Amino acid sequence: MAFYHLLICLSFTLLIPTNSHNITAILDNFPEYSTYNSYLSQTKVCDEINSHETVTCLVLPNSAMSSLVSKQSLAGIKNALRLLSLLDYFDPQKLHDLTRGTTLTTTLYQTTGKAPGNLGFVNITNLRGGRVGFASAKPGSAFDATYTKSVKQIPYNLSVLEISAPITFPGLMDAPATSNLTALLEKAGCKIFASLISSSGVIKMYESAMDRGFTLFAPNDDAFKADGVPDLNTLSSADLVTVLQYHALPSYKPKASLKTTRGAIATMASGGPGNYDLSVITHGDDVSLDTGVDTSRVASTVLDDTPTCVLTVDSILLPSELFGGAPSPSARGPLAPSPLLGPATAPAPEEAAPSDAPAAEAPAPSPKSSKSGKKKKASPHAHSPPAPPDDSSPEAAPSDAPAADESATPDDKGEAAMRSIAGPASLLFGSVCMIVTLGLV
Repeated sequence: MAFYHLLICLSFTLLIPTNSHNITAILDNFPEYSTYNSYLSQTKVCDEINSHETVTCLVLPNSAMSSLVSKQSLAGIKNALRLLSLLDYFDPQKLHDLTRGTTLTTTLYQTTGKAPGNLGFVNITNLRGGRVGFASAKPGSAFDATYTKSVKQIPYNLSVLEISAPITFPGLMDAPATSNLTALLEKAGCKIFASLISSSGVIKMYESAMDRGFTLFAPNDDAFKADGVPDLNTLSSADLVTVLQYHALPSYKPKASLKTTRGAIATMASGGPGNYDLSVITHGDDVSLDTGVDTSRVASTVLDDTPTCVLTVDSILLPSELFGGAPSPSARGPLAPSPLLGPATAPAPEEAAPSDAPAAEAPAPSPKSSKSGKKKKASPHAHSPPAPPDDSSPEAAPSDAPAADESATPDDKGEAAMRSIAGPASLLFGSVCMIVTLGLV
């Protein structure tokens, strides 16, 4: 039976989806693409590639990549790398067997919503002499990039092909206009949060981190108006700063990178008293943040300008270090109990037995025993008044109740013994399954 359960566990383990490719690990074996690979990591485009089941990477050798990134911002380079990531599988044979000799294919850049019209597509065309050219979908674009060689294929998930030159169009690598952060948040519907970070001075902490790596989770205005949400203005200055720091990461984590995150992630509030970490929960394309008190869904991307990312969330992130239990009045202020936090409940008045209530089952003393000075053998029906019970609960067992094992049959005892080992056995089985699962993953 145990072996049967183990097989079931293994079967479910094999059904757990895993990433079928890791583009940076693959390219580590090809030093001629080290510059391209380095920028995949810096811009986090590698996480976007790895999150797609089917993708073709058009890689550039170091010389061509160096000319592309010269005097360009990371945000512009990120756009170029996304345009080189095709969301379809192309191997050498498919390139040379294109229907009608040409096709338009979508890219990661198109999925960002930043591409004007269909400029997030790439034109692949068979040219004279058996060459295959790549160009922007912009009408009249020249086929400056041509297929050079195959690097790696994992049919039909990942194909890595070398091309001779980058694919660009005017405006592709223009850095987005960096707006004032508070103005950006107000435009995104986060006016209350923008006001809090300005009045508290935390905006300066944010701005000093934006050049080194910074991700902000900004609650929208509806999050502050939800029922039972604590008023952050009632917190002490130190606690308010901590909560606002808890909404930011000292690292660049766009949504695609959050999807691949495992375990706890440090916030700007981490490192002091308490952990102040966040955990990431993913379900398909949905990403949520778990604080230990509640979860909040990542709603939209306001700014993705490497190394800065601003995301909106549907609810305020409440760290368990401040809001995990019954918060003190100084921390919460004069607020109604929050359904998010689970108010402490006292026993209902009718559940507590009055201290002077007589014991319902205590028999009155026998009249004969009160008149006679002779000692009599104790009887369950005639005895002196009992001492007040220590526990007023009606579920307390009487002192003369027979021991459970004295009346149990051998079968009952065997069943009880089996129940006594069921818990440890289940724990052991769960541990075995976890070890096997980790080994397979």
